[in-house]
Amino acid sequence: MPETALDAEDAKLVTLARAARARIGALEGAAVRDQDGRTYAAATVALPSLTLSALQVAVAMAVTAGARTLEAAAVVTEASTVDTAGYAAVRDLSAQAPVYAARPDGTPFGTLVGP
Repeated sequence: MPETALDAEDAKLVTLARAARARIGALEGAAVRDQDGRTYAAATVALPSLTLSALQVAVAMAVTAGARTLEAAAVVTEASTVDTAGYAAVRDLSAQAPVYAARPDGTPFGTLVGP
């Protein structure tokens, strides 16, 4: 994933993802922005009967609020890439929305764009 500088709106997604992650001490935090500029932030869900990545949860929250497309997404993680299922969920709503990956300190380390 190529490293990228973020504009203010995309940096806000990273901030929201960091806060969601920190709130419960989750492995990952994620945030997405829909076609109306509304944002949704979430953390990893790891229950005995249900496991979802932070990005999957953020996309699900957006969809249940009526989002039809996504403008952008961000994931804060210690991993070296974005989870495949979360990335696929973003692609279900938008073929071209950038998915930014950032380290827990908020430093961006890559961007995925397109299929």
